[in-house]
Amino acid sequence: MATGNQKHDSQAVATKSRLRRFRMLAVLLALSPFLVFELACIALDWGHPDDYQDPFVGFSAVYPLFVPDDTGTNYEIPKARRQFFAPDSFPIQKAENTFRVFSFGGSTVQGRPFSKETSFTTWLKISLNEGDTSKNWEVVNCGGISYASYRLVPILQECLAYEPDLFILCTGHNEFLEDRTYDHIKNGPDGVAFVEGLLSRTRTYTLARQGIDQIRKVETQYLQNRPELPAEVDAWLDYRGGLDAYHWDEQWRADVAQHYEFNVRRMIRIAEAAGVPVVLIKPTSNLSDCPPFKSEHRHDLSAEELDKWQMLIYSARETYATDLPKSIATLKQALKLDNQYAATHFELGQCYQSLNDYDMARKEFLLARDFDVCPLRILSTMEEALVRVAHETKTPIIDAQSLLTNLSPQRIAGEFLLVDHIHPSIRGHQIIANAIADEFIRLDYFHPEGDWQEKRDLAFEQHRLSLDNMYYLHGRRMLDVLDSWTSGRADGPPLAEKPKTRNSADSDQ
Repeated sequence: MATGNQKHDSQAVATKSRLRRFRMLAVLLALSPFLVFELACIALDWGHPDDYQDPFVGFSAVYPLFVPDDTGTNYEIPKARRQFFAPDSFPIQKAENTFRVFSFGGSTVQGRPFSKETSFTTWLKISLNEGDTSKNWEVVNCGGISYASYRLVPILQECLAYEPDLFILCTGHNEFLEDRTYDHIKNGPDGVAFVEGLLSRTRTYTLARQGIDQIRKVETQYLQNRPELPAEVDAWLDYRGGLDAYHWDEQWRADVAQHYEFNVRRMIRIAEAAGVPVVLIKPTSNLSDCPPFKSEHRHDLSAEELDKWQMLIYSARETYATDLPKSIATLKQALKLDNQYAATHFELGQCYQSLNDYDMARKEFLLARDFDVCPLRILSTMEEALVRVAHETKTPIIDAQSLLTNLSPQRIAGEFLLVDHIHPSIRGHQIIANAIADEFIRLDYFHPEGDWQEKRDLAFEQHRLSLDNMYYLHGRRMLDVLDSWTSGRADGPPLAEKPKTRNSADSDQ
């Protein structure tokens, strides 16, 4: 028999439960007009949430990547844009049984230090054509040198007019190349950008945004205050001494990562609204054979701490050849003083690697990449964002980093399948292309014949042999150019001539 207290407790629980249900019902009733209208918009195909305005940056001009050629039969990349893009073309009139793929990204997609002839896009096209002759497979290379995600959006939007069947997106390495500020976001009304990001996924809000932009003065103001970037890339490292412009700025790094995630989501939504599927590629990074490009001490490190740190580093290096465990212990002491100095993490990773402790080596190499003051490789936070976006949007993703890592000695990505800090070797591009083809099979786009892989490998070798020595010589020369560029030794105008738009105080340090 229940006591009085038990009855009272039971009544209290029942009352709270009824209140929760009542509140939930009230919320649903309040939202029901919005939900009904949103469903109507979907049914009538109104208000595609294409995020046509980027709240982070704007451009002084946007030019088409493809124009009709002199014959009027093909679209081609004009000469004016070939400083950044490799020549490519496709028919204006899409033939029957054609499956047309556009691949977007930076120099990795283009195939640097070589070109698109040995990029994964070419190997993919060869593979598809060898495996299924019932279709005409077109794989168009839209890889732009130094092109970040925000510069890919207008190109992707343009390509919607060219009857695409699928988009491939591989981006993440070039997000820190151009000077820009996000002060208009941080200094704007609280929550505007956050609310914009949430609501922009709905068709109701898209219609409202398109119809009453002039009434929404708050948003219009911060959109007008966006930094305006030039029509083509204007990278810090294109200037002599460009590396000097980079300083540790944790807030800027977080803002750039947020902008990157926004753009990846945005491109997926734009493609999805047009009925074009997307395949994401997580880009590759060289971890074991690429020291950080620039290291800086934490800003509050005292002179006394710096002296102690230097003594520890010198002491660790003295025992590299004789007592690696002692060197590791000493480097760890140095990192307790300053955990931000990227080069120390890299040295520690090399020590672990020499002792065959590859898990710890990989961990330190990743920290060296993530603390690099000049991030020319995608950061871990951005990799996590890419995977998160793929999961939340149910977009297929190919982990190229894991592909090359799993085939590399010691399971640490390095020069075995990469030719520099980010660019895969020719064999690396073939591996990525094969993974894409396998994904096409899984997605039911590609139905290869029985002996496809043997025919593919033979066609790969024939194509490789068809490239003359000048092609490979140019690639080797380009590697030297890239080495100078990443070291801040580009043969451009002095850094002092570059206008500043980000934190001028940082740039003047």
